[in-house]
Amino acid sequence: MPDPQYQDLLDRVKSAFPQPTSDRVHDAYFVFTIMKALDSLDQLKSDRPYLGERHPLDYRRAQDRRFPLPMGDMENTISEVLTYLEGLMIWGHPNTQENVVPPTTIPSIVGNLFASIYNPNLIWDAYSHRVAQAEVECVSMVSDLIGYSPRQAGGLFTFGGTGANLYGVRIGLQKAAPGSLETGVREPVKLLCSDHAHYSKLNVAAWLGIGTDNVISVATDERDEIRIDALEQAARQTIEAGHRIVALFATLGTTDTFGVDDLPAVIDLRNRLVQEYDLDYRPHVHADAAIGWIWSVFLDYDFEQNRLGLSPETLGGIQRNLPRLAALRDADSVGVDFHKMGYAPYPDSLFLCRDRRDLAHLAREQESMPYLYQYGHHKPGAYSLECSRSGGSALAALANILFLGKEGYRTLVGHTLEMTGQLRKRLGRYDFTHILNADNAGPSTVFRVYPFGENAEECRARESDPATAQEAIRSYNEFNRRVSDRILEEVHRGRGVALSITESPSGLEDADVPTLVVMKSFIISPFTDAAAVRTVAEEVLEAVVRCSAQEDDE
Repeated sequence: MPDPQYQDLLDRVKSAFPQPTSDRVHDAYFVFTIMKALDSLDQLKSDRPYLGERHPLDYRRAQDRRFPLPMGDMENTISEVLTYLEGLMIWGHPNTQENVVPPTTIPSIVGNLFASIYNPNLIWDAYSHRVAQAEVECVSMVSDLIGYSPRQAGGLFTFGGTGANLYGVRIGLQKAAPGSLETGVREPVKLLCSDHAHYSKLNVAAWLGIGTDNVISVATDERDEIRIDALEQAARQTIEAGHRIVALFATLGTTDTFGVDDLPAVIDLRNRLVQEYDLDYRPHVHADAAIGWIWSVFLDYDFEQNRLGLSPETLGGIQRNLPRLAALRDADSVGVDFHKMGYAPYPDSLFLCRDRRDLAHLAREQESMPYLYQYGHHKPGAYSLECSRSGGSALAALANILFLGKEGYRTLVGHTLEMTGQLRKRLGRYDFTHILNADNAGPSTVFRVYPFGENAEECRARESDPATAQEAIRSYNEFNRRVSDRILEEVHRGRGVALSITESPSGLEDADVPTLVVMKSFIISPFTDAAAVRTVAEEVLEAVVRCSAQEDDE
């Protein structure tokens, strides 16, 4: 006979799970618990761009916590978990413009919730059933969007943009060094990308055994786009040195400035090199379109009719980028992030390859997985890096595709560009502001400020002159940090706008010259309006004036 204490504990444990069969009373309790938790969460909202109050983080106290012995109470547990959201930025807030982190749509949240309840694992349709079909449908729809043939393309959801890049480079490695999946990398190989490509290029090279020293970061131009002449020179030097090119890695939308590499030229270069050097392999062209992929919704937009009523500046910016985004159809593989401009919960990245047969380069033998794939039809776990992949990514992405469609995504992208254009105009009116990516048509604005009363172009001239650059850049870097800190202090007080700070190359070859400390606004929320844009400009002006006055006092 079971011990009463055991039976009591078992009943309490069972009550903490959604019931496997319909139970109207317990189902109501489940829904009520979620609603009550959401209601408590909603009470943390205010006019501030973050939840609740912001308190100093105590990591030492966190390290002192130990695994508890007794079971907890459901209500108290949820209440305590809720406290960990205090101080968290609200990405949908109009005054949150830190980075490319989006608010999430209600349909995508529900899709993720469904997966959280029933826990489908996308490594096998036996473990995910029709959720596996949802993944295939997403692969087909996004393939169609960017120009791949849905019948020929293949892909899968992975743990992030790094994962998508890792898949692309891993396939390229197997093409350049056949057998490396089994025997490891046993010959010199190189990965070619721009110096503004996402830093995950280093993670990928390190974790694949290529080595970070074998990543060739090619120079970019003033718009942070890879210089094709420099890429060609690096590629030729690599081939003539007897090394193999794992991949030509193009970036369609850099994180800070939204630089868009000339993908058609990269593909043309690869084709010419294969023919000229009579290579026995085709260097893989991978496009990291984590941010820029969503611009593909404009590939068939009627720019003359312009149903959305977008401004000529916004239309012109979109049209400048479209030829390069249209070339995604010719890339060997593409990485897209739904958890960026796709407005879905983390993590939600999709890896696509133009020819699904490329996935065979990653496949493992059935004998290595004896307890899997004995039946069923769809078995992506046979070639995926992950042995566990949540169905939440597929359901969230599918929900957003179905709900937003091209029209909804066009509206979101168009709105971010309209607001970004307004911000750049406002900041451009200040003599003390220099916008580094004014010619890039994207949702980010990277700018540098100088003391009030000084002219930005004159300051930039001092920073560009080798004779004065080092001292000028260091001095103005300190000023930009102080201005950024001032703006951040206002955010902590519950006022102002949340911007971020980053660094940009100085453009000088002198290694002793520091990089430029710059501020960044990344507009991604549909709630960012003209008033929020005005707030940014006003906060920057106030911070510059105050920091300049402080410098004068010193």
